This record gives sequence, structure tokens and C-alpha cells, in this order.
Amino acid sequence: MSAPHQMLRLILNSRVYDVVAATPLDLARRLSRRTGHQVFLKREDLQPIFTYKLRGAYNRMAHLSAEERERGVITASAGNHAQGVAYAARHLQISALIVMPQTTPEIKVDAVRDLGAAVELAGDTFADAAERCQQRAGASGRILIHPFDDPLVIAGQGTVAVEILAQAPRDLSAVFVPVGGGGLIAGIVSYIKAVRPEVRVIGVEPFDADAMYQSLAAGRRVTLDRVGIFADGVAVREVGALTFAIAQTGVDDVIRVSNDEICAAIKDVFDDTRSLMEPAGALAVAGLRSWAAASGHSGDTLAAVLTGANMNFDRLRFVAERAEVGEAREALVGVTIPERPGAFREFCATIGRRVVTEFNYRLSGRDRAHIFVGIATTSRQQAIDLLGLLHAAGYPAIDLTDDEVAKLHIRHMVGGRAPALANERLYRFEFPERPGALMEFLDRLGGRWNISLFHYRNHGSDFGRVLAGFEVPEGDTDRFGEFLETLGYDYEFEERNSAYEMFLA
Repeated sequence: MSAPHQMLRLILNSRVYDVVAATPLDLARRLSRRTGHQVFLKREDLQPIFTYKLRGAYNRMAHLSAEERERGVITASAGNHAQGVAYAARHLQISALIVMPQTTPEIKVDAVRDLGAAVELAGDTFADAAERCQQRAGASGRILIHPFDDPLVIAGQGTVAVEILAQAPRDLSAVFVPVGGGGLIAGIVSYIKAVRPEVRVIGVEPFDADAMYQSLAAGRRVTLDRVGIFADGVAVREVGALTFAIAQTGVDDVIRVSNDEICAAIKDVFDDTRSLMEPAGALAVAGLRSWAAASGHSGDTLAAVLTGANMNFDRLRFVAERAEVGEAREALVGVTIPERPGAFREFCATIGRRVVTEFNYRLSGRDRAHIFVGIATTSRQQAIDLLGLLHAAGYPAIDLTDDEVAKLHIRHMVGGRAPALANERLYRFEFPERPGALMEFLDRLGGRWNISLFHYRNHGSDFGRVLAGFEVPEGDTDRFGEFLETLGYDYEFEERNSAYEMFLA
């Protein structure tokens, strides 16, 4: 029997439904409108452990002999496969030891322990954990359950494709699949190309963990020197030998995406499902969006596999910050303006009624001011047009949207002490958040007192919050206080704020 037919038989005879349910293929209405295609989401986040990995792990372990079960199992995993092995081991009453990288999100480590498996943390990457796993397997006699490069694991994952083809409309044209070690895409492509060869299977990887992309391009397995761990579920330096061979013969394309695009995809999935994917779990949607933007046409029926929802809560801040950039809904710009009263307002008048998402400024000299500005956009072209508008108005401006240093660090560090500063008074303001609200606020402030510090960030809440410093000469204190009362905004004088005194005063 040929290898493709053997894999098809293994998929059709997989023993996965002892522990998993067939997950729905849901129409993503908002994502469909946004991309111009009919988009369906395969909801593997709804499995008992919130990931498809249970399919392959259980199928492999259900085929163990009685003697093998007695010896127990061991595996290396960045998290989701570990939970699959632990869950299957508990169901089958088998002892399990899981070796995980020290960088594995805590939610995944705790989940594995809660399922009754022993955990050993080793190294910073999956490769480090896999090496330690091999050592422990040899010494302990436990059966190694490989996370992806095993025929029965691949077959278990292939049952996802069986369900997709049974659930999808007949005109399904492409399925987008996250790629780490390659087990899921190997199983999916094995079934789809055997049953519906006209349906395209497209892999998706992060730019900083693109082992399959590079391997297919080179015609051999390529080992990456290092991998990014933002999408930890696919942070694999080398794809499997078996999974690579299958991918070579069947995968139609592999798309790479940035972390910002992954964050945007997490938001897209949330908008349609109200569920939070982990980065690797939303990877297929990021690839689908990238493909749709580059395709130049519309009207296809597409499916993306949501592979996991084991999101660490402390990552949400980063995801929310970067999703707007990933969706081309925020442009970050560094602008130089004159240092004089009223210059802020003139700059905002140039921007017009565009929604300002962030505004960071600290007086540093008397000639010119450098400000860090975020502007809401609906496309990358709008950001380009904005730069053109600023240049035409005489403002030196640079696009910081794709500058990692700016996005990760500089936006939070604009400021410092101002040697030329005199008689600064610091206030916090709140105003109703709506388009044009910042400009209206600056209009009311006018240009009577020099603004020496300004920080504003639109957080999507009901009220905008501004931290502002003003140079108020000693003789103007009473008049400035009267002016504040006429503004109509809630405010608070931060006379002795310790953070201000330490870093800015």
C-alpha cells in the first residue's frame, strides 16, 4: 500500500472520539465582510483542553500495548501537546512525564499538572526540552509520544480535515493551517489531497519561526538558529522528517506573518466568536487575512483552523497594543513641531478630525519639540497619505509604525527631565471620548500657557485621560486656576506626585 493510502487509512481508523467531540465550523461574519471572502473558523479551541492536540496524542496512546502502558509515557512540548498527553494519560490511566521549556506560559504548565502529569522544565526552547526528553526516555524506559513526527499522531490530527470537508460548503477553495513541527498540516493535507485534491492547503508560520517555509524552499529540512517564542505553540527549530516529506508532496503554499498580524488576528477572532485565541491559535487567521489582502479578488470560500485558546492573561496588554498596528488601524509617527504656545493646536488642526490614539511629548528645548503620535487609520495607504499631509504642511515627520524599538520601548520613554523648564504645574484631565475630542480639549486650553508635558492614550473607554504640564509664572497662578474651572473638564492637580518627582520634575 502506498504511503498516502496508508495515511488515509490511519486517519479514517483513528481513535479520537473517545475523548474529543467534532468541533463546529463556524461562519465568521465580520471577518468575511472585512476580507471579501466567505470565511469559516474550525473551532478546535472548543476541545476539552482548548486545543486540537488531544486528537493526535490520544490516538497514539490508545494504540499502546498493555506492556507499553505499564511503562508509562514521556513527551517534550511547549504546552498544548503536553496537555493532550496528560489528558489522554489520565483517561487511559497511564503514568505521564512531560518535559517543557522553561519559557512555557504558566497557564499551560499549571494545566498539565492539574491533569495529573509530572512536569520537568528544561531549557529555553522546544529543542532544549526535546533533548532532555530523549535522555529521560532512555533512562526511564517510558514510551516517547512525539508531538508531531509520528504516523498515529499525524493521523489523529488529520481527523480535523475529515470534519472540515464534511461541514464546509462544497465550493471550499482553501484551508489555512498553522505550522509548527508539521503534524497538523501533514494530517490535514493527507486527507484533503486524497479526497478533494482541488482544495488548496496553505500553511502559516511566524516570520521568526518559519522552519517549514525555509525547508520547502531549500528542498531539505532546515534547522533554524533561533525561533521567536511569541507564538510558543509553533516555536519549533526543525520540522519533522515525516511531516516534511508529506508537506513536500501536498502543501500548496506557506505564508509567513508578523507578530503584529497575529495580534490583529486574535482581535478578529474575538470580534466574531468572543473567544481569545493564543498567538499560535490565531495564526491561520493571520495567514488568511494576508492571503486575502494580496490575492486581489474576492468571493472564495475559505477555512482557517483555530488551534488553541490557552492564552496567558498577562499577554493581553501586548496583544491589544499591537493589534491596531497589525490591522493597519493605527499609524505611529514621530513629528517635529515649533516649541511655542499654540503649536500643539496648530498641529492638531493639520491632522483634522482624525482620531488621535496617542500623544506623547515632553519639553526639552526652546526651539523645537519632538512628539510621538498615534493616529487611527483604516488602511496602510491612509498612513502614507497622513505622512504626505504632514510633510506638505511643513512638519518633519517619520513613520514609526514598523519600527520595533519605537513600538516596544520609545513610545513609553518619551520624556525625561527638562533643564529649560520653569514653574511647571502638572494636571490630570478626563474628557468624554469621541472623534475630535482631543482637538476640542486643546481648543479650550488655547495658547495662553505653554504646554510643557503632554501624554494621551485612547484606550477605547468612555473617557479620555490626559496628563499635562503647563508653565505657569508665579504671578499667573490664580488666573490659571480660574481658567481651569471654565474648561468644563474633570481635573486634578498633581502637586507632589512621587513618580513625577522621581522621573520628570
